[in-house]
Amino acid sequence: MFYIYVFDRPLMKKPTARPSALFVTCASLLLACSQTNTPQTSTTASPATSPSAGTSPQGSAGQNSKTIYIGIGVAQTSNVALLGQEQVAGAKIAEKYFNDKGGVDGTPIRLVFQDTGGDEQGAINAFNTLINQDKVVGIVGPTLSQQAFGADPIADRAKVPVLAPSNTAKGIPQIGDYVARVSAPVAVVAPNAVKAALKQNPNTKKVAVFFAQNDAFSKSETETFQKTVKEMGLELATVQKFLTTDTDFQSQATNAINVKPDLIIISGLAADGGNLIKQLRELGYKGVIIGGNGLNTSNVFTVCKALCDGVLIAQAYSPEYQNEINKAFRDAYRAQFKKEPPQFSAQAFTGVQVFVESLKAINAQSKVSEKPLAELRTKLNEQLLAAKYDTPLGEISFTPEGEINQKDFYVAQIKMDADGVNGKFEFLK
Repeated sequence: MFYIYVFDRPLMKKPTARPSALFVTCASLLLACSQTNTPQTSTTASPATSPSAGTSPQGSAGQNSKTIYIGIGVAQTSNVALLGQEQVAGAKIAEKYFNDKGGVDGTPIRLVFQDTGGDEQGAINAFNTLINQDKVVGIVGPTLSQQAFGADPIADRAKVPVLAPSNTAKGIPQIGDYVARVSAPVAVVAPNAVKAALKQNPNTKKVAVFFAQNDAFSKSETETFQKTVKEMGLELATVQKFLTTDTDFQSQATNAINVKPDLIIISGLAADGGNLIKQLRELGYKGVIIGGNGLNTSNVFTVCKALCDGVLIAQAYSPEYQNEINKAFRDAYRAQFKKEPPQFSAQAFTGVQVFVESLKAINAQSKVSEKPLAELRTKLNEQLLAAKYDTPLGEISFTPEGEINQKDFYVAQIKMDADGVNGKFEFLK
């Protein structure tokens, strides 16, 4: 049988600086102190599709196999599940879409899900299971950049390709030769939101910035936001720190409001970021708010409800993008969930797509079912970096290092319905 897990790492990368052991260790200790939810790794694959206990990664990956397995390691529990749930939805839509089209030249794909929870250890456990027990050929995941710095090196050492569906922090493609990403880096996406905010209020002068200090992505994103603020000649009036596990932001919010900012920028996750927005509004802040990529989910609506209205968020995906595969993805998502598909779902779909199309390219040269698993993993990693893909995100490709090449980006504004419960992302022209 084949087990395929999506990894976002490129092959034949030039030597680059890797995250220091001290950084990873410190981040792990910080998360260990702040996270209370340690996930139980689980799979949604049925017993009939689970790997055989006797299967060896060094054996044939697909001899006599009737299914190709792809690993999905994302957050299904913890406060990060608000993002991971959307990734699960996108991956499952991709599974049905590509199987309806014949899978890999007649061989169906089957996704195997492992829950990473919200911390590094959860991601490490999930990746180890996917690689050593499930014996997948590739992995899509994890949800957080913080988790990627802990789990991706494990996949890289095992020579299992990883495609990062939402890891936008600086340094992700540099983790190893077998790590790539379908999620555009924050340095490319985030500045668009600041430009949109200045269009809404050209008189903006003072800016207050909030960021989750225990999350690698949020720290990377806030660096980009702060740099953009200074480059645009704005005053960075205050920088406030919090934890992704916090629920009370009264002190930080009050400190920020006291400097009378015209614009507030938040880098965090959906649960903490949504609560921060809510408390800022309740304390009387009426100016423009920008949410970072961690708030880029409709699940934030249930957190700040009516007070979410007006928040700006930069996007790497638009449901309105015109191509055949995005139309199919959008139609399937709307039919199932009765709303527009979000970025995290589109990126997870794209991760599965890149694996499937790469496997088909390999199969056109020699049968993937006849390749030993180790050889197939290496060939898959090499192939995925070599092609272009027409995806829901638009046309994408990868640099030799595994960084995504993507052309189209957007900014959306949250528009809540009159009931204060439901809402949507309204894309700005």
